[in-house]
Amino acid sequence: MAHWLVKSEPSAWSWDDQVRAGAKGTHWDGVKNHTAKLNLMAMKTGDQVFFYHSNEGLEVVGIVEVIKEHYLANPGEPWVYVDFKAVKPLPKPVTLAQVKATPALAKMALVTSFRLSVQPVTDDEWALVCKMGGL
Repeated sequence: MAHWLVKSEPSAWSWDDQVRAGAKGTHWDGVKNHTAKLNLMAMKTGDQVFFYHSNEGLEVVGIVEVIKEHYLANPGEPWVYVDFKAVKPLPKPVTLAQVKATPALAKMALVTSFRLSVQPVTDDEWALVCKMGGL
């Protein structure tokens, strides 16, 4: 199983919105970057994904799971969707400042490719952020 991080502005789609979507989940849209698209296309059903509030909050707030692998957003367009469902919140959100202050996370894409909206997360990074978040 791979691990990922997806970013969303809470004013557009928040953790609470994702939770309200329930077990049926929802598609992840708005990705208009080819690297992010390739990351969506690499996701597999069951992969675990950090849900990150960008611009407002700047923190990992929960975990979602891939429930449907990539599919075309609209015929004739190159962009894809992936469906997620909420799994659980982090008891203690992990801020970008905390990630940047943690030497073991210095190479995390959240630090090195901070503008990328869909990012891979290594197993070690996943374990450490989960620990920092109280899981």
